[in-house]
Amino acid sequence: MSNLYVDLEAPNGRKWSQPTGLFINNEFVPSSNGKLLESIDPATESKIAEVHAASAEDVDKAVQAAKAALVHDSWKNLPGTDRGILMSKLADLIEDNKELLATIDAWDNGKPYTVAMTDDLPEAIGTIRYYSGWADKISGQTISTTSAKFAYTLRQPIGVIGQIIPWNYPLSMAAWKLGPALACGNTVVLKAAEQTPLSILVLGTLIKKAGFPPGVVNFINGYGQEAGATLVQHPLVDKVAFTGSTATASQIMKSAAATLKNITLETGGKSPLLVFDDCDIEQAIKWSHLGIMSNQGQICTATSRIFVQDTIYESFVEKFKAQIQEVSKVGDQWDESTYQGPQVTKAQYDRILSYIDIGVSEGATVLTGGKRHGDGKGFFIQPTVFTNVKDSMRVFKEEIFGPVVTISSFESEDAVIRRANDSPYGLGASVFTKDLERAHRVAVEIEAGMVWVNSSQDCDFRIPFGGVKQSGVGRELGEAGLEAYTQTKAVHINMGNKL
Repeated sequence: MSNLYVDLEAPNGRKWSQPTGLFINNEFVPSSNGKLLESIDPATESKIAEVHAASAEDVDKAVQAAKAALVHDSWKNLPGTDRGILMSKLADLIEDNKELLATIDAWDNGKPYTVAMTDDLPEAIGTIRYYSGWADKISGQTISTTSAKFAYTLRQPIGVIGQIIPWNYPLSMAAWKLGPALACGNTVVLKAAEQTPLSILVLGTLIKKAGFPPGVVNFINGYGQEAGATLVQHPLVDKVAFTGSTATASQIMKSAAATLKNITLETGGKSPLLVFDDCDIEQAIKWSHLGIMSNQGQICTATSRIFVQDTIYESFVEKFKAQIQEVSKVGDQWDESTYQGPQVTKAQYDRILSYIDIGVSEGATVLTGGKRHGDGKGFFIQPTVFTNVKDSMRVFKEEIFGPVVTISSFESEDAVIRRANDSPYGLGASVFTKDLERAHRVAVEIEAGMVWVNSSQDCDFRIPFGGVKQSGVGRELGEAGLEAYTQTKAVHINMGNKL
């Protein structure tokens, strides 16, 4: 159908035919009610394209397709080695199309094209390749009991997986979810964020080209309150994996409880970064800047609370401000010198500016930034640093999800650990020190799912990712990510135990 594709040309000159339909059973189909949602360029506030928004009926079609594929011989009885080959082909196809996919995410999301090319796409490609290697290495065990029993376990797919990804890293987050799910033999219905609906549809064309059977992977766009809620509540969905806000995760957890669905949740954060006076301060400055200002500050693990030992506090603050002025060039996605693009949407832009106003009203000092960047179109915000911040202030306690950071001083290790842990969140944390004993000691005591020593945001698809407290349930990535997508079945063989 002609309305299921639109010819686009991005500001960087790249042209392509953009799918706009729902990707169900390896085909693009229109929404049942004709509803559409818009993709907006956050740098110009202009419409890029419209895509079909799934209704409850459409979600049901996608889930039914995934359920049928789950038990079809073409997938159910496909050897793990062959699953891995399909996934490896998909990784190759993503790599072959990385310039196009980076263009789409830069235009749709607002992140610099250079960042999408050098960070997001290698992450997506590497994650799919990594899990392709696991596809034929997922096994159970034999268990010794008595001579009258032979016992073993099977690790089997959970079933139909409903996956909901965020807008800050569209392709990377899709790869994080798809990789382990497919390696373990599950089928998937993945809902993209309504703010960034485009690249996932192009990925659908690559899924089909790689040779995945129809229904194994289904992509839908739509609004969370309709498409997302229907997916989470659907009785044929066996597991829900979600990345996004803590508030939404709480609602998903409630909905999933009705049918006792398996869940994995990766949610919000207000990650602390601790700088001790024995650190390499130049490296601490560079990493702490990256830890909050990269990706427009729109990172769940953003180290947005910086604590600096009082003996080097003034020096650190001065150097951090200089780093922002030197590195954090705000501009459109296509300028190679841009470090910080626009925020993803007007709603996010307004939210960040409102928090800056709150910080000022609470009495915090704006060291730098604090306002909109520029006078024209686009959702651009100056990178903002607050000092003279009290731990009771909202800008210190609440997740802002933007280029806004607080810098506080501390005197002792014990005191700063208490302050760092005084948060409902526990996703990531960073520690800068040359003292090896202190590094290990603090890593143990910090309440977080991940601790980086002398770095920040230094994630790796081979290493588990996830949080504690209100930052999530379960783990993604690494071998641990496979555990979230298999269930263990115990088999007891009677070898002669007679009644």
